[in-house]
Amino acid sequence: MSEDLVQAASPYGCDETVEHLKAAVAAVPMGLVAHINGQANAARKGLTVDCDQILEIFRPDFAVRVWTARKEAGLDIPLRLHIYVRGGRTTVAYRRPSRVFAPYGHPDLDTLGAELDTLFAEIVARALDS
Repeated sequence: MSEDLVQAASPYGCDETVEHLKAAVAAVPMGLVAHINGQANAARKGLTVDCDQILEIFRPDFAVRVWTARKEAGLDIPLRLHIYVRGGRTTVAYRRPSRVFAPYGHPDLDTLGAELDTLFAEIVARALDS
């Protein structure tokens, strides 16, 4: 497993995990940019899938910092949480923000990435411990 990827097992089912994550995102505070519900999208096509949902999260002040440091890095925002089931267990996964921004080689993005590493860890901890 890559050091870029963080995975955490949830004690809750899929939808409950998503709701806990949404509450934690608001509490930190970050902004929920989008909720992509893969299960619901598949069901509209007559397909059945286990839990596969994405929460895209970010904040406008962080976005301005990204754009100011390196316009190209705007491609990597918002950041994502992936909620899925593997082996009967709901899992939350995300790419470590510091690793997302590392390829740009900009000190301001390194600083922001470190801040976001802390916030993402807090979001997941709040959601899974609540």
